[in-house]
Amino acid sequence: MTRGVIGLHIGGRTAVEVVDAIVAAETRGVSAAWLTTGGVAPDGLTLLAAAAVRTERILLGTAITPTFPRHPLVAAQQALAVAQLAPGRFRLGVGPSHKPAMEHVFGIPFERPLTHLRAYLGVLKDLLQEGAVERERGPFRVHARLAAPLDVPVFASALQERSFALCGELADGAITWMCPLAYVRDVALPAMRRGAAQAGRALPKLIVHVPVSVSEDAAAVREAARAQLGFYMRVPSYARMSAAAGFPDVEERGFTDAHLDALVAHGDQERVQGILDQWFAIGADEIIVAPVAAGADRAVSLERTLSLVAKLGRG
Repeated sequence: MTRGVIGLHIGGRTAVEVVDAIVAAETRGVSAAWLTTGGVAPDGLTLLAAAAVRTERILLGTAITPTFPRHPLVAAQQALAVAQLAPGRFRLGVGPSHKPAMEHVFGIPFERPLTHLRAYLGVLKDLLQEGAVERERGPFRVHARLAAPLDVPVFASALQERSFALCGELADGAITWMCPLAYVRDVALPAMRRGAAQAGRALPKLIVHVPVSVSEDAAAVREAARAQLGFYMRVPSYARMSAAAGFPDVEERGFTDAHLDALVAHGDQERVQGILDQWFAIGADEIIVAPVAAGADRAVSLERTLSLVAKLGRG
């Protein structure tokens, strides 16, 4: 079996911590670093521009940059800066985020998110990959041109069947989050294939974002995962996806142990590596590891997870 790229989701309390962590990940041999922009935390694209000038090899990506608060031409301007600072290393992931974040935090109506995402992707791909965009209709009426097209893949977040189909039709790849393996195999990938076939194009990349904890203490992993990830089960879109994956009523009762075990790759290094290989076996092209630090000494747990990602990146 061919193993694809295994990258790392990078977090930190400050911009300096995040950039330093990306530099450290490259030093250790990690293949790819991914950032998420959420709420009013430091902006991921800005952080990647800073990291680009301090790194040489590591791939840099956003998973994801929310679309509603940022005009696609502004996202393209930022992507242009990162791509020029890190030629051939930058991947732009965008997505509408979810209703609570957009409406409660930003005060932006979360309306027709797939229609919005379709238009957003069209603007980005035309401008970045073709070098020009001219649109007179739709939510974005834009006219812009670059000196030359860029080698920047544009990925999109996907959670439910229709969003995976849209990625198959239009994006350069889909990025998952909180999706169990069986759901991706049985629902997401078939939807992507249908979307690609209807558009007459090859199946784009599937990038799976997987919580990982290298720890043999299953109870401690589940406790840590509930604390770190439990919020998502109160978001209706994630609850609907979970129900489609065979885990209903999560908004009321939260995670079951079986649900967590379907989401989080945990165990010793050999077991976790085997689970990651299962993702590649069903058709994933890349994996983003989201570390879950568990147990009494979370620093040790985190280090074990980072060591595995670095080992697989070097291998």
